[in-house]
Amino acid sequence: MKIAKNTVVTVEYKLSDAQNNLIEDGRQPMVYLHGGYENTLPKIEEELDGKENGYATTIQIEPEDAFGDYDPNLLKVEERARLPEPLEIGMQFEGLPEGGEDDDAMIFTVTEIAEDKVVLDGNHPLAGMALRFELKVIEVRAATEEEIAHEHVHGPHGHHHHDGDDEGDDGEEGDHFRTHPIH
Repeated sequence: MKIAKNTVVTVEYKLSDAQNNLIEDGRQPMVYLHGGYENTLPKIEEELDGKENGYATTIQIEPEDAFGDYDPNLLKVEERARLPEPLEIGMQFEGLPEGGEDDDAMIFTVTEIAEDKVVLDGNHPLAGMALRFELKVIEVRAATEEEIAHEHVHGPHGHHHHDGDDEGDDGEEGDHFRTHPIH
């Protein structure tokens, strides 16, 4: 079966930076609903469209097509007393950018801790980086009607609904592209 809109694609992958430094080894395959549902990067979908099981390639994706350029305006320095203890580098908090409104909430990562100040970074951990993906398609199947209606994969490595209740689920690993903070 060829990869096309409304197919579920399972891809083994390795993610590196442009200098080939490994970022993520893809121990678990990426499983996504193909067809513009924002379950993976658009450039990955573009590369895999029309391909079949067994197709392998390496692609490089520039920052503007991945997680954007690094924005120094998304750095915040906060009083350490305003944050919970124990506090560690890599912890994440939801907050507002300077001058932001409630619907502008974003995730900030603790990047530095001093005695009385903490640096919070609202950039995605991979912002500003060109990314190199080694991809190998290991399965292509037709999506179920339910997956198409919900716009994501269900089942192994996908999103699970409990008791048929779609309201208020927070998603699970595999519901969208997985990343790990870089330290």
